[in-house]
Amino acid sequence: MADASLTWLGHASFRLDTPGGKRVYVDPWFDNPKCPDSEKDPDRCDVIAVTHGHSDHTGSTVELTKKLGPVPIVALVELKGWLKGQGAQTDDMPGPNKGGTVEAEGIKFTLTNAFHSSAADDGTYLGEATGIVVELENGTKIYFAGDTCVFGDMQLIGRIYSPDVAVLPIGGHFTMDPREAGVALELLGTKRCIPYHYGTFPLLAGTPAALREQAPGVEVIELQPGETTTV
Repeated sequence: MADASLTWLGHASFRLDTPGGKRVYVDPWFDNPKCPDSEKDPDRCDVIAVTHGHSDHTGSTVELTKKLGPVPIVALVELKGWLKGQGAQTDDMPGPNKGGTVEAEGIKFTLTNAFHSSAADDGTYLGEATGIVVELENGTKIYFAGDTCVFGDMQLIGRIYSPDVAVLPIGGHFTMDPREAGVALELLGTKRCIPYHYGTFPLLAGTPAALREQAPGVEVIELQPGETTTV
């Protein structure tokens, strides 16, 4: 079975190509200022996973399902229902809640806790923010923390799910900064990290270099928007 690859599309958006040949988009927002033009008009999508309801994370979800759908959406139950109400073309299965695991296209998705707000631009309640542990067909586990600060129960995420790679926000202001992300990696016990949610706007000032200083012994995989790494 082939390796999985993860491509950063800028800000919080990722394209995950799985060992089984499936394409998963996580928090797709193709209008973000860092998204490469070559990634803005996908020709295929098998699953979409969304961590929370802010528009920089729901982003292009509805449009993507209208173009390529119906597409399974993995998101908290309130958020998935809202996305359907916005016209997303997806299945009728209710979204999970935290601790819940669902399978889509042979891939397992488990929602975890995250400490952050979650609402539509008009203030509509969209449930709580989540992280997502993705278990691929070959058993590789990737933890997308979503937008969050560090919290002590990340130790439980490490204990229960043992992610091979942690995808952590480091920008600060709206999420944890490199110092908190370094502590998060200690709690998770994960030795590979892909930082994101930095550099999109001047407010998001954290850097991978600062994370390396805070996380000795961890491989910090610094991607440029459009770059891909094997996971």
